[in-house]
Amino acid sequence: MQIIHIVRRYGPVGGMERYVWELTLQLRDMGHLVTVLCQRCHVEKPAGIHVVELGEIAIRPRWIGSLRFSRRVSAWFKRHPQPGALVHSNERVNVQHVTTIHGPPFATVFEKPWWRWMSIRVLMQLLLERRELRNARFIIPNSQIIKQQLAYYYPGFAHKLVEPILPGVAAGAVREPRSVPHDGGVIGFVGHEWKRKGLPFAAEIAGQLRRTRPRLRFIVIGPEAAKIQHLFAGWKDGYELLGWSKQAHYAQFDVLLHPALAEPYGMVISEAMAARVPVVISEVCGAAPQVTSDAGAVLSLDAPVRQWVAAVEAQLGRTEPPPAFVRGWDLVARESVAVYNNVNLGTAK
Repeated sequence: MQIIHIVRRYGPVGGMERYVWELTLQLRDMGHLVTVLCQRCHVEKPAGIHVVELGEIAIRPRWIGSLRFSRRVSAWFKRHPQPGALVHSNERVNVQHVTTIHGPPFATVFEKPWWRWMSIRVLMQLLLERRELRNARFIIPNSQIIKQQLAYYYPGFAHKLVEPILPGVAAGAVREPRSVPHDGGVIGFVGHEWKRKGLPFAAEIAGQLRRTRPRLRFIVIGPEAAKIQHLFAGWKDGYELLGWSKQAHYAQFDVLLHPALAEPYGMVISEAMAARVPVVISEVCGAAPQVTSDAGAVLSLDAPVRQWVAAVEAQLGRTEPPPAFVRGWDLVARESVAVYNNVNLGTAK
């Protein structure tokens, strides 16, 4: 099968981008002919994949960047017709057979006060989103939460929704079974967008645990230390602000704490579970359905802090490691191909 993937940034440089990167590599390995249309490839171009760079576009305003990229993609297809190709987009374009939605729909803006809707930015984002969904034959959400949101805000397109295709997890270092000292342990937090991912609440939870576990360490990976130092004004020690790192630190953690305020999926959750690290997360995370009672705990953001403290304490005190979470990217590719096979390429999009 000839498959064209569309993504603005090609390479493992973000959550959505890693999804596309890993998926296209697997599709190539399955024997498909893969082309990627992008603004720029941010890593060495992989062998066996035809990468077409359309040129950089200013990121902000986002809607202008999306519109300009869409126009470049459409112009490329006019110059290079691809009548037999399956087109899978991950961006706000209008030439796709299949589109994957990696985050909550922009239409959630209607949950905000009405004056937040009154701008050209909001109008254009909504128009681009509706156009993307209207022109796709099939819509792939990457979590159950996103599927529910899309069906709610766009009921007219609900018939196009397929079952979510969750991100895969690459094999990495696994946490060695060990007993956590009764007065210590290591809590990990991973996330660049630290406010949305709940770092202030996580710091409060860890701070309360230190009252009974004075040797507890709290490791924060993602945000710049200077931007979050104020959250630890009352701490003398016991925390490490490591900034962003390409190295996986999950095997060092005894618990991953992720009380996100909003999280379409949460790759860090599945990565931690793959490393056999217990997790304590909020129920709004798209990965929440994958967190079984053996893997950790899922709590409401409305739950009192003492309940969160107790949940983390329970994971620190467990004697058996959680089962490893396994979901290879090869499975993601096979599930995607199953959707592709339902597309009739002989009719207009």
